[in-house]
Amino acid sequence: MTAGVRAVIEGMQQLPLHVGPADQAAFDNFYAGENGALLHALREIAEVAQRAVLWVWGPPDSGRTHLLQATAGAADAAGFRAAFVPAAETSVAPDALDGLGELDVVCVDDIDHVAGHAGWERALFVLFEDLRQAGARLVLSARCAPLHANFDLPDLASRLTSGATFRLQALDDDQKRAALQSRAAWRGLELPDDVAQYLLTRADRSTAALFRLLDRLDTESLAAQKRLTVPFVRGVLDSARRGG
Repeated sequence: MTAGVRAVIEGMQQLPLHVGPADQAAFDNFYAGENGALLHALREIAEVAQRAVLWVWGPPDSGRTHLLQATAGAADAAGFRAAFVPAAETSVAPDALDGLGELDVVCVDDIDHVAGHAGWERALFVLFEDLRQAGARLVLSARCAPLHANFDLPDLASRLTSGATFRLQALDDDQKRAALQSRAAWRGLELPDDVAQYLLTRADRSTAALFRLLDRLDTESLAAQKRLTVPFVRGVLDSARRGG
């Protein structure tokens, strides 16, 4: 993001984004796969000043957080006032939403984690109404669809089901390989086909785990001044298994 990789809340509290500079969340380094329609919708929310409520759901490590951070960052880059709120983090309280109704784009991640918490539900209801009256945009993420989020406040539940809902589609093996190579290229790394295939057969196959492994490979290859080859990657994996 333009404000030092953090959510932008002008004149109010600033919420840090937990991403490193090399993998700053952006639309350009998210491999869409079957999620092209969702990516298009989020780009429009970030870059076009129109009223919108969007709920994106999928399992942990499916890319929800990346997409919400990317949305807030793109909105900021487009000149809008934007915020990203990680609701699942214990350090974030309901009052983190105070005043956010004055912004143009608000992204609340892991909203299902606070369902049933009266303080959070009241704060979310106020935020929704403030943004609706201002014609602003609200993006929410959860592990489930809106109807299964189990909010206790009926008026809040009905409002949160009023917008578009997208389910994040999982990547197949070919798409995971393409996603790895795309992320590597974004970092300035060359990840040959045989190395990408080796990672898929020898490492944890979840997308989040593969990206974390790419982080380590980037660091190790830079330190060793070596390209990513199967023997080099095998050595890094062996070292990791030995606790090195």
